[in-house]
Amino acid sequence: MVEDERTVASALRRGLQAEGYDVDIADNGQDGLWRAQEGSYDAIILDVMLPKLNGFKVCRMLRDEGNWTPVLMLTAKDGDFDVAEGLDTGADDYLTKPFSFVVLTARLRAMLRRGSGSAQDGSSFEAGDLMLDPSRHFCERAGTKIDLTAREFAVLSYMVRRSGQIVTKGEILDNVWDYDFEGDPNIVEVYVRRLRKKIDEPFGCRTISTVRGVGYRLESES
Repeated sequence: MVEDERTVASALRRGLQAEGYDVDIADNGQDGLWRAQEGSYDAIILDVMLPKLNGFKVCRMLRDEGNWTPVLMLTAKDGDFDVAEGLDTGADDYLTKPFSFVVLTARLRAMLRRGSGSAQDGSSFEAGDLMLDPSRHFCERAGTKIDLTAREFAVLSYMVRRSGQIVTKGEILDNVWDYDFEGDPNIVEVYVRRLRKKIDEPFGCRTISTVRGVGYRLESES
């Protein structure tokens, strides 16, 4: 956890330890980046407003290095542009301060499930020349590797498994987000746009289509 407010960090640490987690704390972005680079963590809770290096920069640097440890970003800002910036730097989820500890732990559990991959038997999913291997958090199209955040990977995995079928926003939320998600369901649109920019646009494809008024469909042949 990278959090510079000591009282907040201490309270969260006690709560998370009571839930069975081992928690390391860094109180500035520079130390947080170093710990994430040198250690092996299941998840990172990352504040945005940090001394030395802000959370956006920490997350971006980790992703640029190929570190895809799931990141839950904490922010006192709740504007759409701030949320978008957090997602664009590679964060998997976000919470706006003040937040409920119950919600934080629910988001953390959901993020850890996604980060561990949805297939435990080593199986991979394919749709045409698009291939996903959840056990390695690996995605490629026509032999070209595509970097996805844990949340993007989870959304795409669900859609690939339902290839050729129409999936609604509600179905995606129920299967990818936690059951008690109370945010804006339009967050699904944000992730679909991000996926199109990564898996379709660079390859001149249109794999994910919008079925107006219903949801989305991922085609195996685009």
